[in-house]
Amino acid sequence: MDIIKNSPVLQALLATLFTWFLTALGAGIVFFFKEINRKVLDIMLGFAAGVMIAASFWSLLNPAIEMAERSGQIPWVPAVVGFMSGGIFLFLIDKILPHLHSGFPMEEAEGVKTSWQRSVLLVLAITLHNIPEGLAVGVAFGALAVGLPEATLGGAIALAIGIGIQNFPEGAAVSVPLRREGFTRRKAFLYGQASGIVEPIAGVIGALLVVSMHSILPYALSFAAGAMIFVVVEELIPESQREKNTDLATMGAMVGFTVMMLLDVALG
Repeated sequence: MDIIKNSPVLQALLATLFTWFLTALGAGIVFFFKEINRKVLDIMLGFAAGVMIAASFWSLLNPAIEMAERSGQIPWVPAVVGFMSGGIFLFLIDKILPHLHSGFPMEEAEGVKTSWQRSVLLVLAITLHNIPEGLAVGVAFGALAVGLPEATLGGAIALAIGIGIQNFPEGAAVSVPLRREGFTRRKAFLYGQASGIVEPIAGVIGALLVVSMHSILPYALSFAAGAMIFVVVEELIPESQREKNTDLATMGAMVGFTVMMLLDVALG
């Protein structure tokens, strides 16, 4: 236990393994249902968007601004530079990585052209979400090594719980459409949970970077926030409202934001 307590990198690994587990739990819905009611899916997508928006501010941007101010930097510089860098980074990945959103025809696949199967492209679309999520959790735990009052174990745990909760519908959003397209339950589940495997990788990388280079912490926190907001605005919100369930998706986002804010304030 002392090894875990004294190693932010190991804590980040365990936390992102937890978020990956909840992705797999969501993917496991495919063993019970062949499809999800579209209204329910849109509520879940809205909820995920709300969680990510709240986490971006309460767990990432706000601490980054406070840390920069405490260290004598101009408070808004790391927040602005890091936030925009995170968004640009995801923008570039979005343009390069081949992926396809659920319900879209193959000709509307994004990224570079490829001959990869539809199933692989669907998994990569959700994997794209999970890069900034894993990075955010890893940076939050890596920040504990710096010893600043803004970086708390409770806050990092709250972020991991919030990200994990919203990973549940993301896992289902991969496995259920694959089942509907003719995949066996087992294969659909395996593909669905595989979309979350990038989170432990991104989490460990984020924690290692912060632990080895303390000065980049405010930038790293803001970077993760920018990357998550890009995913929310570019993918989650449009997808949740594509079937015109606007009010349901919006209320889902409100509830998600509230849950994440509550977790962060209560635990952080």
